[in-house]
Amino acid sequence: MKKDLLTFADWSKAELLSLLELAQQTKQNPSAYRKALDGKAVAALFEKPSLRTRVSFDIGINKLGGHMVYLDSQAGKLAGREDARDMGGNLACWADAIVARVYSHHTLVQMAEASKVPVINALCDLYHPCQALADFLTIKEVLGEVEGCRLAYIGDGNNVSNSLLLMGAILGADVRVITPVGHEVKQEILDQASRLAQISGGKITASNELSAATGCQFLYTDTWLSMGDTTPLAQIKDKFQPYQLNNALMDSCGATYAMHCQPAHRDLEITSELVDGECSLLLQQAENRMHAQNAILISLLG
Repeated sequence: MKKDLLTFADWSKAELLSLLELAQQTKQNPSAYRKALDGKAVAALFEKPSLRTRVSFDIGINKLGGHMVYLDSQAGKLAGREDARDMGGNLACWADAIVARVYSHHTLVQMAEASKVPVINALCDLYHPCQALADFLTIKEVLGEVEGCRLAYIGDGNNVSNSLLLMGAILGADVRVITPVGHEVKQEILDQASRLAQISGGKITASNELSAATGCQFLYTDTWLSMGDTTPLAQIKDKFQPYQLNNALMDSCGATYAMHCQPAHRDLEITSELVDGECSLLLQQAENRMHAQNAILISLLG
């Protein structure tokens, strides 16, 4: 039976911990995995432009001995050009896995239903599981474990916050999401994360108050406007400015580390002082995208 990676919500704690351990092994001993994808081809389908996702998948697959075929959609959505089910079915005729960075989660669901090979979500409107795995890999490297870690995501409730909530809940972490009024995480995501946290002993918090981040070791933010959102920055800047990740917020919360999935808009959602400072984990997160994704590919294609 093939296994897809669309959200991680259907993965167990043991499976995620095993994945994190494999990611650490591929990072620490890359020569042992040089032929892990020998003879394997991965089709990478991108509706959205990308730096970290495209390069980390391409180089990572190459380091594992595999081959990636990059397919863009001429900077447009796939919908209307060809049915997602037909694309998934056709790509599965040649490729051993499909990596897709798309606008709509529904596109991934359709592709996965039609594909006989694993489909990996490289970002959609609802989830960013590869980013979340890289983030918890980074936390594991810093603390030695992820269970019980205290992470506050501050900013717009989006695909990154959703995946941090779900993965953190499964792993038994204390994840807090703090957003301006009107930009909260969808209730169904919070409910799902809360149910998963009850199983693992984790903790999920949603708030509009920055004080909810007090005591967190890690403060995490993302761009205030997600890619493709045409809302003028001037329209939301005043609402989001109090949620900027800066030294004053780090000090008031007692946090040690600053995180951001990038691309970062310096001196908007995060100050340059934090991006370039000793507390920054941004480049470690970016590097770990490749190792996390390599672990996913080895696990799904093993």
